[in-house]
Amino acid sequence: MKKYGFLVSILVFALALGCSKNSDDDGTTPTQPIDKSANLLGTGDSANDILSNDTFTKLLIEIAYVEGFRPTNRTMDNFMVYLRQHTFKEDIEVVFNELPTPDEETLTLQEIADLESENRTAYNNGTTLAIYIYFADSPGDDDEEDEGLVTLGAVYRNTSMVIHEVTVRRLAGRSPVITDEDVETATLNHEFGHLFGLVNLGSNPVNDHEDPEAVNHCSVVGCLMRAELQFGRSSKLQNGQAVKTSEGDVVKADCALSGKSVLQLLQQRSAKGSILGPDLDAECVLDLQANGGR
Repeated sequence: MKKYGFLVSILVFALALGCSKNSDDDGTTPTQPIDKSANLLGTGDSANDILSNDTFTKLLIEIAYVEGFRPTNRTMDNFMVYLRQHTFKEDIEVVFNELPTPDEETLTLQEIADLESENRTAYNNGTTLAIYIYFADSPGDDDEEDEGLVTLGAVYRNTSMVIHEVTVRRLAGRSPVITDEDVETATLNHEFGHLFGLVNLGSNPVNDHEDPEAVNHCSVVGCLMRAELQFGRSSKLQNGQAVKTSEGDVVKADCALSGKSVLQLLQQRSAKGSILGPDLDAECVLDLQANGGR
């Protein structure tokens, strides 16, 4: 009996050691890796999901910005109005993520996508659809400031875009009547229009209004998605140059917003007494309604 009792004691002690070792490995419960695949699709692929409540009932928008380059509160207010005007999303949450500067003189599309991979925290989860918008302190790598050809923003995935905030502010500073908010709002809303699937990027046109000389942009004068608001520039990106990222997917800028034309348009509207930036025209709104939007 003494021998048997001694063996039992050894077994109990060994089990106790084993349990203690397992529980102290890292002190936490292992987590499942984040499934990012639904956020690594092409521009416009999530248009219906953003516009309607069929699959996702909440939008989670992560505003990542370099310290000192956060968008204005008025811009964010305008952006919320824009989203509620054109989508059925009632539950919209915005989170701000302040980041250190990447300390780059300019940013390529590759670098922008890699920064997203390193810093993005919000991804689709359940009935929540996540959007990532990066406000950068560096201009685009192919800007030609002497010719007024500068990129304000670009959209390159179904839930990803960049706003070159440093360029936005420089551009607004050239005009005594145009504010940072004006340029930020026009840039942000235009680029998000492409995430809505405009024009012919996931929300099929009910009537033909795509500019034959500027793919994926509207031909209607005065529309937010008008070709003149764009892209007489960034031909490297406009022509569909693709980049393979560290995530293993391929991204390309489906739109790179030109600063010169935006400034001209805003100045024209200001001269006519309009304090509002451009909005979507009736044809674009019809497209969104046909794809689940308001």
